[in-house]
Amino acid sequence: MQLTLYSDYSIRVLLYLATKNESPSTISEVAESFRISRNHLVKVVHNLSLNGYIQTTRGKKGGMILGRPPESISIGELVRKTEPDFRIVECLGEEPSRCPIDELCGLKFVLKSARDAFLKQLDQYTLSDITGNRELLRPILVRGLPPAL
Repeated sequence: MQLTLYSDYSIRVLLYLATKNESPSTISEVAESFRISRNHLVKVVHNLSLNGYIQTTRGKKGGMILGRPPESISIGELVRKTEPDFRIVECLGEEPSRCPIDELCGLKFVLKSARDAFLKQLDQYTLSDITGNRELLRPILVRGLPPAL
């Protein structure tokens, strides 16, 4: 199973903002730090804002900051909101399966259990948990800012 770039970039934006702390950041800063397309991040940031993960301000002194404390942002919840489809195989989807052994297949249960375990594991972590090493991340990601003391 592989997360989409959309989920990956969503996590990266939040990680960056948590590392930078309170001062507003721009999409361009995040794109430069991770060496990813600014255009890809525009949609990601918009969605994060709509879901309350970040707050954005327009204008010359604008930017984005976390919309909630890092310890209240569940990685599992974020992935569920950014992944379009967790069906892994056709028979785990909402639509009826065209597979002739769908009703008897043992693999369906195994894959569903694996998917559920994956999401349950992500539910155990917050943004705060994955940014516990902010002091080490900060000089790599946030150029021009000294390491936090």
